[in-house]
Amino acid sequence: MQFANRTVVVTGGTGALGRAVVGLLLAHGARCRVPYVVEAEAETFPYKDTVTLVPRCELTNEDDVTRLYDGLTDLWASIHIAGGFAMGAVAETDKAGMFHMLSMNFVTCYLCCRAAVQNFGPDGGRIVNIAARPGVEPRLGGGMAPYAASKAAVAAFTQSLAGEVAGQGILVNAVAPSIIDTPANRTAMPKADHTAWPKPDEIAATIGFLASPENKVTTGAVVPVPGRT
Repeated sequence: MQFANRTVVVTGGTGALGRAVVGLLLAHGARCRVPYVVEAEAETFPYKDTVTLVPRCELTNEDDVTRLYDGLTDLWASIHIAGGFAMGAVAETDKAGMFHMLSMNFVTCYLCCRAAVQNFGPDGGRIVNIAARPGVEPRLGGGMAPYAASKAAVAAFTQSLAGEVAGQGILVNAVAPSIIDTPANRTAMPKADHTAWPKPDEIAATIGFLASPENKVTTGAVVPVPGRT
C-alpha cells in the first residue's frame, strides 16, 4: 500500500480501531489528519506528534467538518470511523435516542463524505466508511434497532454514493465489523469468546487496502469483517 505523499483524513482516529488505522497509514507513508473532541484521547494518542490533530471538531456540525477539510489541496482518502453505539429496545428508546444514533453514525458519515467529495483533486480519491454487521444483517439487531438502522443507512449511502461519483475516479466502500476486540468491549462482555472477535489491526488491513491506490476497481462494496463470530 503506497501512501507516500498522500493525505488521509481519519475520523475517530484516536479510538481503538482508529489508532490501528492511523498506525498502518503512517507506516506506509501517509500524512494523516485526525479530528477529536475529547482532550484525554488526544493526550494519550500515540501518534499525536506525527499527525495533524484538529481539536474541538464535532462531526455533526457542518462548520466543524468544513474546518477539518479546509486547505487540503492534496486529499487522497477519507476514512470515517467516528460513531457510537447504544443498546436499547424500541419500546424504551424515544425519538431523541433514535436521532442520537442516526446523528453519531449516519450524519457524521454523510457530512464527511460530502466534504471529501468536494475536496478531492482531479485524480479522484478513496472513501471508506464503517457500517456494522447488524446494519447488513438487520435480524441481528434485536435490542439495538436504532443502532442497526443507523449503520444500515451508512451501508446504503455508501453504495449510492459510489454510483454517483464513479465517473470522478472516487471509489467508495465500507467495512462491516462484528464486535471488535477492544478493551472496552472485553470489559462489557467478559464471558464472550474474545478470540473470535476481529482485531483492530486485522480490520485496519482491509480498510487500508480499500483506501489505497492499489485498490483500482472495488467500489460500492460493504465488506464483511466479522472475524469468527
